[in-house]
Amino acid sequence: MKPLTGSGIQSDTLTETRIETSNGDHDKFAHYADKDEVTYALIYGVPIVALCGKKWIPSRDPQGFSICPTCQEIFSSLPNEGSDDYSS
Repeated sequence: MKPLTGSGIQSDTLTETRIETSNGDHDKFAHYADKDEVTYALIYGVPIVALCGKKWIPSRDPQGFSICPTCQEIFSSLPNEGSDDYSS
């Protein structure tokens, strides 16, 4: 499993997922994170880090939430944004 830290994205596959905490505005958004890390976290219940730096344990469907503006900005600046390797 490759770590996702800051702007040094080490994987070229991202997925959107909702945070699972109870404080701050980040809880109101769906966040972008490494797709493989999201899958691993969903299976093993371990925390992951979103593009914006938010740490959480994903457990819910992100469809009913707006995308985090910071994650969206970072995601949009990635060189392969919009390719089939990315999903939201």
